[in-house]
Amino acid sequence: MVVLLQLPRFQPSLFLTRASPLCKTHFNFPPKFKIPIIKSTLSTASERTHSIEIPEEETHVQISLEKLFIPPETDISSDTSTLSLSSRILKGSNILLSKYARDAQIMQAEFIKSSVRTQDCPSDGLPEFALVGRSNVGKSSLLNSLVRRKRLALTSKKPGKTQCINHFRINDSWYLVDLPGYGYAAAPQELRIDWEKFTKDYFLNRPTLVSVFLLIDASIPAKKIDLEYASWLGENQIPMTLIFTKCDKRKKRKNGGRRPEEHVNDFQDLIRSFFQTAPPWIMTSSVTNQGRDEILLHMAQLRNYWLKH
Repeated sequence: MVVLLQLPRFQPSLFLTRASPLCKTHFNFPPKFKIPIIKSTLSTASERTHSIEIPEEETHVQISLEKLFIPPETDISSDTSTLSLSSRILKGSNILLSKYARDAQIMQAEFIKSSVRTQDCPSDGLPEFALVGRSNVGKSSLLNSLVRRKRLALTSKKPGKTQCINHFRINDSWYLVDLPGYGYAAAPQELRIDWEKFTKDYFLNRPTLVSVFLLIDASIPAKKIDLEYASWLGENQIPMTLIFTKCDKRKKRKNGGRRPEEHVNDFQDLIRSFFQTAPPWIMTSSVTNQGRDEILLHMAQLRNYWLKH
C-alpha cells in the first residue's frame, strides 16, 4: 500500500479552510505485489524547446516504489511492471505523471505586486506556488529560467535582496511567488526575524497556496538550516516539493567531491523521519535548464487537480 501524505490541501473541503488534517490517499495492489526498483531519468545539459514534453530516458537512477510521489487520483494498481511505471516518472525526480499534467507551458508572465503581510497579497483566488530557499541558493535564477525571462526576478550578487512576498502572474491564471531567502547572516537580526515571521504566516494562512517549492543546493552537503526548514514544513503539514538546484556542478572525485545525486539522497535520508511518505523532489540547474520542464509539468498536475476540487 502506498499512502499519499504530501498534499494536505488536496481534499475538496480543505480549499475552504485554513487548518486541516493530513490527507491520506490509499492505493491497493494485487496480492503478493512486490515493490520494484524503478528507473528514473536525469536531465542532460541540453537546452530544451518551448514545448513541454515527457522526456525520453537517458541516464538512470533507481527509485523504489515506496519512494515515489504518486499524485491524487493516480491509479498504479495495474502498472505492476517496472517498465510501465518508469515511463511515467518525470526525469530527474521521484514524481509520477498523472492525467492532470496538461497546459504546462508558460506563455505570459508579469510582476503584480510586493507585499509584507499575507492579507495584502492578491485576493483574486488564483492558485499559487511559492519558491523559498536559503539565500544564494539560486531562487531568482530558477524563476527566470521557468518563465524564460532573464530579468523577471532580478538576481543579485548580494544574497538576501528579496525582502517581500513577490507575486508574478502566469498566463493570467496562476501565480509564482518569490519569498525572502533565509539564512543570510549579514542581514540585521531584526530584519531576519521579520522575514521569518511573515513568511511562515503566509505558509499557514494562505488558502490559495498549492505547494511550497523548497530550494536546496545540491552541490554541497545538507545544511542544518535547510533541514530545519523542511522539517518545519512537514510538522505543520504544508505541502512541499524539494527543488535541488545547481545540479550541473560536479566536483572532482579525487578531491573528495560528491555528486549532486549523492547530496540529494543524503538530504532525503535526513528528513525522512518528518514525513510518512517521501516528498516530491526534482533535480534542476538554471545554467542548463535541467528540470525546467519537469517543474512545470509537476506544477500543472498539482494546479489542475486543485482547480477541479
